[in-house]
Amino acid sequence: MSGQAGSVDFVTHRFVVTGGAGFLGSFVCEQLLARGVTADRLCVPRRSDYDLTREKDVARLYLDARPDVVIHLAAQVGGIGANRANPGRFFYANLAMGLHLIEHARRVGLHKFVQVGTICAYPKLTPVPFREEDLWAGYPEETNAPYGIAKKALLVMCQAYREQYGLDAIYLLPVNLYGPRDNFDLATSHVIPALIRKCVEAREAGRESIICWGDGSPTREFLYVEDAAAGILSATERYAEPEPVNLGSGREIAIRDLVALIARLTGFSGRILWDTAQPNGQPRRCLDVAKARDRFGFTARTDFETGLRRTIAWYERKRCQEPII
Repeated sequence: MSGQAGSVDFVTHRFVVTGGAGFLGSFVCEQLLARGVTADRLCVPRRSDYDLTREKDVARLYLDARPDVVIHLAAQVGGIGANRANPGRFFYANLAMGLHLIEHARRVGLHKFVQVGTICAYPKLTPVPFREEDLWAGYPEETNAPYGIAKKALLVMCQAYREQYGLDAIYLLPVNLYGPRDNFDLATSHVIPALIRKCVEAREAGRESIICWGDGSPTREFLYVEDAAAGILSATERYAEPEPVNLGSGREIAIRDLVALIARLTGFSGRILWDTAQPNGQPRRCLDVAKARDRFGFTARTDFETGLRRTIAWYERKRCQEPII
């Protein structure tokens, strides 16, 4: 395939975005089109057509789409509850998808492969802020370890294939994402959409309280989805090195404070009850984001409260239009 190593041409290159119909993927695809990628050069594989856990389907995808660049976003993942209920399925599916996609990228001589990982790969007690070099300093938090380890194995594969075969494969570590189009199913959603839904439904039903998992002490960092998409495309265009790179906002907030903020923004004035029989998850999460800034100029731009207001507004509009499961 054509072009200088590391460089990506949005005007001529062909793209595959796995997971492109999903939450993050839909914004990545929109921004690709805005950068000059035409619809005929952008393939978003659907599971009904290509099961990426099956090698023959991945081989067929490369043959059909003839990509120059693959941005691999597809994943099977959820919040603490979903991770705890599906450790085997999440490990297998995420490892298998990446394994086949990277191997067949090598076979076809792909110009660039972008693997999007997860901060669930970091050790449970990583010092804050998380630095990329700390990735191997311990075992991940237990409830999401199978998912995190599967994704981390793909970092090793990307680095090994770069060294042995010259595959230009990069690896990005986005922090927890939020924004419009997120998954608001309480059985599988992450913390922000789950809290928004709980607060909105409690407000409308006139309930006096909501129940949240854990004790509220853990901290998290969040990145607005449109910022994440911009960071991924900046790295796709400009980054061509083997080391993983964090994508985040650099802002840490305690879950207890997050709940209070979302309650205020949604207009829920009832009590917050904590179910301490449920797990907290990783104690703290906050990234060192200097490498993304220095290597490819990425800095998150969306103020956290602004992003939350947009997310809440989208959810309220959406649930008025159709039921949200």
